[in-house]
Amino acid sequence: MPGTRIRWSARGPVAAGLAAAVTMASCATATGVDTVRPAPAKRQVPAGEPVVTTAEGRLRGQAAGTMDEFLGVPYAAPPVGQLRWRAPQPAAHWNGVRAVTQFGPHCPQYGSKFGLGSMSENCLFLNVYAPAGSSLASRALPVLVWIHGGDLTAGESDDYNPAGLVHDGTIVVTVNYRLGALGFLAHPALAARPGGPAGDYGLMDQQAALRWVQRNIGGFGGDPRNVTIAGESAGGLSVLAQLVSPGARGLFAKAIVESGAYSLLLPGLSVAESSGQAFAAKAGCADQTAACLRGLPVTTILNNQGAVGLNVDGAVLPQSIGTALASGDFRHVPVINGTNHDEWRLFIAIFRSLTGPVTAANYQSMIASTAGVSPAQAAVVATHYPLSNFASPDDALGAVGTDAIFACPALAVDQELSRFAPTFAYEFNDEHAPERFLPPVSGFSYGAAHASEIQYLFRLNVTPFPGFFTSGQQQLAASMQRDWTTFARLGVTSSAGEPAWPQFLGGTQRMMSLTPPMPGVETGFAAEHQCAFWATAQG
Repeated sequence: MPGTRIRWSARGPVAAGLAAAVTMASCATATGVDTVRPAPAKRQVPAGEPVVTTAEGRLRGQAAGTMDEFLGVPYAAPPVGQLRWRAPQPAAHWNGVRAVTQFGPHCPQYGSKFGLGSMSENCLFLNVYAPAGSSLASRALPVLVWIHGGDLTAGESDDYNPAGLVHDGTIVVTVNYRLGALGFLAHPALAARPGGPAGDYGLMDQQAALRWVQRNIGGFGGDPRNVTIAGESAGGLSVLAQLVSPGARGLFAKAIVESGAYSLLLPGLSVAESSGQAFAAKAGCADQTAACLRGLPVTTILNNQGAVGLNVDGAVLPQSIGTALASGDFRHVPVINGTNHDEWRLFIAIFRSLTGPVTAANYQSMIASTAGVSPAQAAVVATHYPLSNFASPDDALGAVGTDAIFACPALAVDQELSRFAPTFAYEFNDEHAPERFLPPVSGFSYGAAHASEIQYLFRLNVTPFPGFFTSGQQQLAASMQRDWTTFARLGVTSSAGEPAWPQFLGGTQRMMSLTPPMPGVETGFAAEHQCAFWATAQG
């Protein structure tokens, strides 16, 4: 099947790229203390702030423009002490009214351009953004649960202000989940039983948050039967994993995957546990015991974790994502799946500070390390992507990485999903999208790079490099927000006055091209991204 040809693991090039960026940034920004981002300025509401009753207790939020916000809501018990590396446990109940007007700490990570530094394991919090007064209304609004990206090692729920999505009539929930080794370490001593499951605790956290939504979102004016899970990069990969995971069945009705199809085949439990044992030895637990591991300082864990990822643990994930999609053994719900035209250019810029620019002399060796192929195969790829066809060697390698790691795996996902469920595909194609995470690079264009579409859906609360939209980009952003919220509400992607999104069908392979000022239909995705070539090049 198409989805089984391209073999990428969560410990592969994407993980290495973001891990490199996090490592570089952490040298300058790690402080060993928590960083809690303040909430935006609020308006005064004479009638008082919104109060909602949940299963755990009453919550008092705050009004922000046309939204009601409930920030830093605990959805599970702090995963500390003996709860480290265990499935999330229920949050404690409280008496009275709990103020939730400031973001909670997010999960441990060193500071980087992709996340703020934190050393707090007490991090299982979510945020609810609802139209003003929706908790008092009788209508049941669609709900979108956003799972942040960041290589499963960085990022937080705080970064995404969903004012535009909420304005269009959707309740948005953003979620923290355990990251890095604390979220995904597999080790025999930590297994729930001999032989598994171990690892994938971050996925368990996401499911705990979805169960919280099922119990409580009705009090905010939301419909628990109409929940859409959505995410970008590692968040998109998480959405695909939740489509496959038995533990997520019944917790959502639709799914949106943004740039998440880069890791369709995952390591098995034995491979993951072997990596976990190597981590334990490196971190100072030569005895390989759970007691030693649970007693490690957070900094020791962060300093030794390396690349981490999902594994086929046997319970949370009984099989690889690609295998499940090919067989139809996943939740058959409507799905939006998409990629960006120049995904890998973000990673070209990240690696540039470590390896220097791509040149004619190192082009083939860079292909080998990027695409995970042998030197002989890299020579074939270089012939298929000749430097003479591109403005620069950077652009050439960017096309190789984009096509092999993101575009063609995403097309494989479209093909597999569409055999069993309504599927809508897109390509984000704004070549002038502002780059908000990395600085400008002389002579280098980011194009429609990895993560560049997020700013069209959310106001990013803090980004190192602010950018400004043209009027056409503002129009595209409004269109994308309406389409995402229409999908969350109805399971279709076209709203009144918007171009009609075609349903993806294997024969025609029609998808939406997201270009300013207004999207349109494209049909040449497979040919442009050389997917027939990659179906055999990495087999």
